[in-house]
Amino acid sequence: MIETIGVIAAVVLPLWNIPLIIRIGRRRSSKDLSLWWTVGVFVCLLLMLPSGLTSTDLVFKVFSVVNVILFGAVVIQVIRYR
Repeated sequence: MIETIGVIAAVVLPLWNIPLIIRIGRRRSSKDLSLWWTVGVFVCLLLMLPSGLTSTDLVFKVFSVVNVILFGAVVIQVIRYR
């Protein structure tokens, strides 16, 4: 039961990036977000990804994959509207 809740949270938590992606697109501006911060977070997520993929912990694995995909979309929007 605890692992199931963790997997659900691992999928839901990165979904909070979607409103940010939409907001940047609607405003056509990402000036309120630091380019250094977004790229720095994304690089750290990419560096953690191999550990997540090879982990036996399903929650960490799911979170790593979903977070890289959705935060990658944030980075694309930030760069696109910079």
